[in-house]
Amino acid sequence: MPQSRRIIHDVTRPVFTGHPVWPGDTPCDVRWTGRIADGDEVNKSAISCSVHTGTHADGPYHVLDDGVRIGDAPLENFLGSAHLLDVEGLESIDAGWLAAHLPPDAERVLFRTGCWGDPSVFPTRFPAPTPDAARLLVERGIRLIGTDAPSVDPFDSPDLPTHHIVLRAGMGILENLLLEGIPAGAYDLIALPLRFVDADSSPVRAILLETP
Repeated sequence: MPQSRRIIHDVTRPVFTGHPVWPGDTPCDVRWTGRIADGDEVNKSAISCSVHTGTHADGPYHVLDDGVRIGDAPLENFLGSAHLLDVEGLESIDAGWLAAHLPPDAERVLFRTGCWGDPSVFPTRFPAPTPDAARLLVERGIRLIGTDAPSVDPFDSPDLPTHHIVLRAGMGILENLLLEGIPAGAYDLIALPLRFVDADSSPVRAILLETP
């Protein structure tokens, strides 16, 4: 009998000129550099943006001066089983809440905060894991933490403790996922960063596959 096709959820934010970025970061510009309609042999384009534009992976070097660049980050962190948790409405994600809701067999955890109400407006209020929650994830052997928010630390965090805790432990980070309408539960995640030789982070094309 033919195998049934698995359902694919594209959880990558569309990238476009003017895409909202972290205040003060490099603006996003996607432009045509050649058009068949203008007499060129091919259509071709160029981009200029921060590596933190849209859905992206943070590498260790983002906050750790002795951390590896994103091109050397372990790919297995960004590939495999993941559990999506709905945290919309929480002020923060503390260790007590996480211990009560994280499945015992979870390997990667994704948080749906619902903070992107308007895709043209950069959100500055969203629940983020507390340092105690980050340490719990490390103790549980979680390989990756992901969120639909712009950061796994609060917007006004001066020292990014959750970034430091999870990246120092060798975990991966995904930010700005597109999780609206995706039910909480178990999935398979594919979200591979580009192999940049000398960059701290990288855009990704992130998908969730429904488990059979």
